[in-house]
Amino acid sequence: MKKKPFIISALACAAILSASASKNADPVLMTINGKDVRQSEFEYLYHKNNLQQLAPQSIDEYIEMFIVYKLKVADAEAAGLHQTDAFTKEFNGYCAELSRPYLRDSIVEKRLIEEAYARMATSRKVSHIMLPLGSTYDEKEANRMKIDSIRTAIVNGSADFGEMAVRYSSDRSARVNNGSMGYINVNSYPYPFEKTAWETPVGEISPVIEDAPFGFHIIRVEDERPNPGKVEARHILKLTNGLSEEEGTAKKAQIDSIYNLLASGGDFDAIARAESEDPGSAANGGRLGWFGPGEMVKEFEDAAFGLKDGGISAPFKTAYGYHIVQTLAHRGIGSLAEESERIKAAISRDMRSVMPETERMAQLKAELGVKIDSTGLMQARSRMTGDSPAEQLRSLQADNSLIATVGKRVISIGDVINYIPSNVLEGANDAFTVLNSGLENKINETVVEETRKNLAENNSEYRNLTNEYRDGILLFEISNRNVWERSASDTEGLQKFFSANRAKYTWDKPHYKGYVIFATNDSIAGEAQKYLAANQVENDSLVSVMRANYGRNIKIEKVVTGKGENAIVDNVAFNGERPEAPGRWTAWFGYAGRVIDTPEEANDVRGTVASDYQQLLESEWIKALRKKYKVKLNKKALKALGN
Repeated sequence: MKKKPFIISALACAAILSASASKNADPVLMTINGKDVRQSEFEYLYHKNNLQQLAPQSIDEYIEMFIVYKLKVADAEAAGLHQTDAFTKEFNGYCAELSRPYLRDSIVEKRLIEEAYARMATSRKVSHIMLPLGSTYDEKEANRMKIDSIRTAIVNGSADFGEMAVRYSSDRSARVNNGSMGYINVNSYPYPFEKTAWETPVGEISPVIEDAPFGFHIIRVEDERPNPGKVEARHILKLTNGLSEEEGTAKKAQIDSIYNLLASGGDFDAIARAESEDPGSAANGGRLGWFGPGEMVKEFEDAAFGLKDGGISAPFKTAYGYHIVQTLAHRGIGSLAEESERIKAAISRDMRSVMPETERMAQLKAELGVKIDSTGLMQARSRMTGDSPAEQLRSLQADNSLIATVGKRVISIGDVINYIPSNVLEGANDAFTVLNSGLENKINETVVEETRKNLAENNSEYRNLTNEYRDGILLFEISNRNVWERSASDTEGLQKFFSANRAKYTWDKPHYKGYVIFATNDSIAGEAQKYLAANQVENDSLVSVMRANYGRNIKIEKVVTGKGENAIVDNVAFNGERPEAPGRWTAWFGYAGRVIDTPEEANDVRGTVASDYQQLLESEWIKALRKKYKVKLNKKALKALGN
């Protein structure tokens, strides 16, 4: 199997001792094909290589190996391997993964965890009014203005919150609850909603918030209470929803009978499995797992939290029917360390998961000096032509008007249009919305590109790792081309090499060279033998002929196997005892085979010959590289390195 050389054998992004240094403190050790190699790169690879070796190399030993490595990379570059689509895709993918920590603000992540933990201490009772975002830019702006006017009317006292919720809210439940959501807990709703609910003082109304993809909201905070934690509970349910009064009375009698049975020592688990009409929990003995305030209807929540561990409630009614609940355990809020993993899991499921990247992106934009020409953007909108949004966007494809700058890089209207994926462009509902989104994405990508460029220039660890990976890809591909693939395809060269070195390849025991033909039973094996005896079948067509005659009842293996190495070959060629049949192949015989004492051709010892031939090709290639590319050594710097 082909293996990548040691240079890229371990590509994990581990922390490596590598410090940034000025060019004066980081001298050029050598120049290979006109490309400088500095001390920092050499030392990084030398130390990393020695960590992977059982017997560490001296610097002098490693220098020669390093020169060969760089010569091969130079040869790959001369062949243009660094310009292929496959290389670009693999290398850019690696850089994207490696740069991820630099594009994420770890302080933000820590802050979000601490923030969520602090909010866990309380539950907040809230009401809300929601309007949709709209499918076009104009609809969005209209709804933004509408909800702002609703808020103004409520704050001024000219409108009632509940009445406005019933009248305008796109949350259908507002028709029956006047916009009330009851008590909510942290990590139960999208982050913009949660953030606003906890930052708005009790009794006040929040500013308008945009919570994509749900809509625009205003929130009224009505109350705050300590968070009682969570309970683990199970229940038995008799459904009454949609039943007549008479049927409901019968259900009440059933739940009362169950309660009396439990009070007499009945097994809650068994009774729940037999009697509960909750399809989601009955099969599990009525178990509901852990839940907190706001996750169940009020009547159920009050009953569960009001019981001690192990306590069983009297029957009570909710909108679903009659319940009996048993509280199994209470769990208060743990320490920050205890709750941290649960909080992280919650963060990973909502928009907070991208906030470390989002806030880091904002920092990077400020550092790079991102500027957007808002006036130019509106002017571009006025220049759109065409009947459909897609046509309107395509009409600006050749527009070179400057619309944004990222540091020294400029972005034109045409750059943005051509950046937008074709499926997004063709499926656009509103041209200006897609243009704005495309501009934001193009700016973000450009910021990332510039950040990686700066990392490569200023961060030695990042630079060393990316250079190593880049060279490793090239090294593998050029070695594959000049050694591995060549040795595999050069049948004539391999045979010539074998013939020239025949004395080197010997066996210490005889080998069977030929075919072993397997059959699913003795009858088919006998027929096959008779057929081969009566017909002259060339070895090259043996497989196809036998498959045509016997289908999958025949298997053919070509072997060169020494005595004692394979029980079936021993049975066929060396009078060995019949071994146990291998699976469905219960019969076998030898064909066109003979016993030989020494290899006759390269294929008889192909693995060994191929390995030796690869070494020859490698040696000849290296000699050619030394002649082809100039190597200039800074002997003074190299000598100082060894001291």
